[in-house]
Amino acid sequence: MGVRFACGVHPREGIIAAVSDSHPRDDPRDASLKRTILHLALASFASMAVQRLCDPMLPKLAQEFDVGLGAAAAVIGWFAVVYGLAQIMYGPLSDRFGKYRIVTWCALCSSVTCLACAMASSLDQLVWARMLSAASSAAIVPISMAWVGDSVHYEQRQEVLARLGMGSTMGIFGGQAIGGLFADTVGWRWAFAMMGVFYLGIGFLLMRRHEKASRLTPKGPHPAASELSYPRKVWAVLQQARARVVLSTVLLEGACAFGIVALGASHLHDKHGISLTLAGLAISMYGLGGVTYALMARPFIRRLGERGMIVIGTLMFGLPFLVIAFAEQWQWSLLASFISGFGFFMFHNTMQLLATQMHPPQRATCMSLFAGTLFTGQSLGVVIAASLVASWGTTWVLTAGAVIIMAMGQWLPFLVQHSTPTSTRP
Repeated sequence: MGVRFACGVHPREGIIAAVSDSHPRDDPRDASLKRTILHLALASFASMAVQRLCDPMLPKLAQEFDVGLGAAAAVIGWFAVVYGLAQIMYGPLSDRFGKYRIVTWCALCSSVTCLACAMASSLDQLVWARMLSAASSAAIVPISMAWVGDSVHYEQRQEVLARLGMGSTMGIFGGQAIGGLFADTVGWRWAFAMMGVFYLGIGFLLMRRHEKASRLTPKGPHPAASELSYPRKVWAVLQQARARVVLSTVLLEGACAFGIVALGASHLHDKHGISLTLAGLAISMYGLGGVTYALMARPFIRRLGERGMIVIGTLMFGLPFLVIAFAEQWQWSLLASFISGFGFFMFHNTMQLLATQMHPPQRATCMSLFAGTLFTGQSLGVVIAASLVASWGTTWVLTAGAVIIMAMGQWLPFLVQHSTPTSTRP
């Protein structure tokens, strides 16, 4: 049986409306699907929490290991580098062994690497342990999204991706809050130990759910993808103009957005003299804003369309970060972080949706490239931001990232629209 894909420009939303007929229409409210999404969301929570765990810890790590803030930021930068590069290998592995199975085994491996972080006795050891942690957790978010792309019809996909994204956004909230709280109280090592135990529990939940989850996915690989080597899959994706636009955008998104978020807690701690716990909690409102968006996504998706989600989302991200950068009272950062997180995930969820349709026959490869590019950008952003702090100060680094994101959101809809093949336009 052949597989048909119809891609075109939606007359109302103005960007992409694609319909996949590769499997029957799934109801996102189906009990089995909801339970599977819940488990994948918990795994995504752990992946993002571990990634953001060190953000509020940086001043404490710099003090304990007697290094500068920029040197301590290596635990974030190198994590992001490996996290991004590791995406490359998980696409073909998930095609061969199954997406859900790869997520399960990566969750179990991540429990071990988190414990290795907790046992590190030097900054170099911690950096290496963080790199191993990045390699083991890298598959969870993109391969979970690819699983949704295979199992959920396009018309319901953005809503389900928003549900899955709740795990990631709560991970940002949880990771920053936990990192700051543990650093100020029982010690930063216990934060990693706790995440190791959490990963272990999630891994076992995923194992128990494997058989039921496999029934939700159409059997067999996509006929267009079954005989291609991974380099040819990548090349097939990169030949699509829309894919090149999305990937270049997400590289810049990762550099600017995640680069400044990583410095948010340190900025509040240094500028206002508040504790790491308070600074971490303030910036963690960013994740809470993302969770709120996920809960309210449906009306925004219907009313704004993809173009509006991009334009408004980037403005809602950037303007509040200017408040965080310049406000004289740290309390303003609570509301600003919340609004910024709401806007960012409105924008990023739309980018995820566009990524699932970059080249549908190679969806797993698309999502691996998307996530890899995002976190490669993040690693570059953290490194660049940390190197600029000494000369610019955190205030102007935050400002630069916010302005670039807002500018990007204004021209991206035009680029995406005009990267759609001419034959598919109405």
